[in-house]
Amino acid sequence: MAPERIAINAAASDNGLDGGAIATGMSHVVEADRIDVSHGVVLYLDGVTVSFDGFRALNDLSLAIDVGELRCVIGPNGAGKTTMMDVITGKTSVDSGSVFLGQTIDLTQRTEYEIARLGIGRKFQKPSVFENHSVLENLELAMAAPKGIWSTLFHRRNSEEEDRIEAMLRQIHLKERMRHPAGLLSHGQKQWLEIGMLLMQEPRVLLLDEPAAGMSDEETERTAELFLSLEGKHSLIVVEHDMDFVASLARKVTVLHEGSVLVEGTMETVQNDERVIEVYLGR
Repeated sequence: MAPERIAINAAASDNGLDGGAIATGMSHVVEADRIDVSHGVVLYLDGVTVSFDGFRALNDLSLAIDVGELRCVIGPNGAGKTTMMDVITGKTSVDSGSVFLGQTIDLTQRTEYEIARLGIGRKFQKPSVFENHSVLENLELAMAAPKGIWSTLFHRRNSEEEDRIEAMLRQIHLKERMRHPAGLLSHGQKQWLEIGMLLMQEPRVLLLDEPAAGMSDEETERTAELFLSLEGKHSLIVVEHDMDFVASLARKVTVLHEGSVLVEGTMETVQNDERVIEVYLGR
């Protein structure tokens, strides 16, 4: 997975164009949008169905994520978790149903680039960073991505930008490694760096696909602390198989099965539900 997926400059790289030119050309789309969260919900999926060659990856899926909520989504392989994230980010089109950011923005009518610009960020399973650049430079590139890579590297940061980067380095536990090439970081540290790069873009909603996979126990614990610190500031959807990690995070858990919501509630409710035990936890 190319690092450009997590930089707003992705659209420019994919199309061989200048990032600033695309940002300018698309700015009217974003500026015209106002995310209406007056009802307290930032993301709605209503009756979403997606089929691939006759197989229903999502089957009338309905889900609502509150502003600032930290939601964990679990389910067996093939439950529809990845397809759900693909739909939210515009990678996959729906057969039927609706997906809204706030009350008024229909994400099914937007491109992947527009959805990213609207404030929906996605972290894939495999960490995706600029390995030949330092940790600091990675955060700089993410923050200033519309300017393009080369202009960003020679950009002189102002005090506000310095403060943002300093705060992020501390938040993702990489202050002591800020000058190190990203390629020399451990797997868990690369995960933190990519999350930091996404956060530099100030997303409203952050989708995190198995963020604790491959981490040491200490890294997993620190990742849980990081996510809990983001609660209330961003809406997080964490897709994860590590049940101990989910238990350390979850206020509310959604269990998917065969493309639909099987159970939704507290971790205790989910763990004690016979349907969940049968299709997921008990296997």
